[in-house]
Amino acid sequence: MLSWSTMIYGATLSAIAASVLVAVAIKPRRVSLIATGAAGAFLGSLAWNAILHDTGETSFFHDAPIGVLPASWQDTGSGVFSIALTALALGYGPLSGGGAGRTVATIASLAGVAAFLVDVYLY
Repeated sequence: MLSWSTMIYGATLSAIAASVLVAVAIKPRRVSLIATGAAGAFLGSLAWNAILHDTGETSFFHDAPIGVLPASWQDTGSGVFSIALTALALGYGPLSGGGAGRTVATIASLAGVAAFLVDVYLY
């Protein structure tokens, strides 16, 4: 089970990775979109791990026996929660005007990928 300091560390790394990916991928760069992607990755990763911590669940932490991508359900959950929270935040926040479905999908996916990869490889 992860400690709170480890969860915050991982969520912070996820936010940094998401902000870099979003800043590189979207044109024109808008600070509000980059910040929302970073916040979604941070909060999604932290929320999922907090749920696992609160319930005492440990079976989600077993890595797959694949050398190049030893992902666990815990890693996957961080990515999924990050995608969901980022999409909601963008839809109700900086892209609430409509007509930005592709941008929402791109940024939310990048935030999810960042959270997933950070979970798999960095903690």
